[in-house]
Amino acid sequence: AEAVAAATAGGVLAEQLRADGAARVRRDRAAEALAAFDAGALPFEQLDELIGSSDGKKLRDFAQSLTLDRLLTAANRHLDDLAPRYQLERVGGLDLELQVVDRELGDDVRAIASLSGGESFLVSLALALALSSVSARNVRVRTLLIDEGFGTLDPAALDSALSVLDELQRSGCQVGIISHVPGLKERVGAYVEVKKRGEGQSEVTVRAAS
Repeated sequence: AEAVAAATAGGVLAEQLRADGAARVRRDRAAEALAAFDAGALPFEQLDELIGSSDGKKLRDFAQSLTLDRLLTAANRHLDDLAPRYQLERVGGLDLELQVVDRELGDDVRAIASLSGGESFLVSLALALALSSVSARNVRVRTLLIDEGFGTLDPAALDSALSVLDELQRSGCQVGIISHVPGLKERVGAYVEVKKRGEGQSEVTVRAAS
């Protein structure tokens, strides 16, 4: 009787082991199917995260951040000539915010607002030149007008800025500068000078390139 009971218990135990093994196989297959489903659903979850807001702001910011990456790449190339000390980058976690990397201070990260007037002008000029090239993917930009800012530059920075603009003009772009800095007219081939004469009148003088 004991032998029969032992055999019966052994049979029950063996059946339980087989059932457990089968359950483990089903569980592993279910886990694989779930992982495959999650992988397939991930792009749709990401799209939902981007365009989930009713006003589309998330999608708009994401698209603008891609354009901003291209803009920064082009702007940093211009900064290599205008102000090699600085490079621009995006603020982590904020799609459209910028900060400055100061190469002369061990790549210290600075806020844009910490730049001096002259430094801000050079960074703005680099961004403007980059914007003209990025936006001109299918259209050639032939004219660029720069309004003021040169008075904030020291002689070395002014020379660098004008050298970059000279190179741009040699490439076929017409560059116009609006400025009150007296020394600039010695550096340009042609200019229009406006002088006040009083009583609401002005005198306009045009100097053509020789």
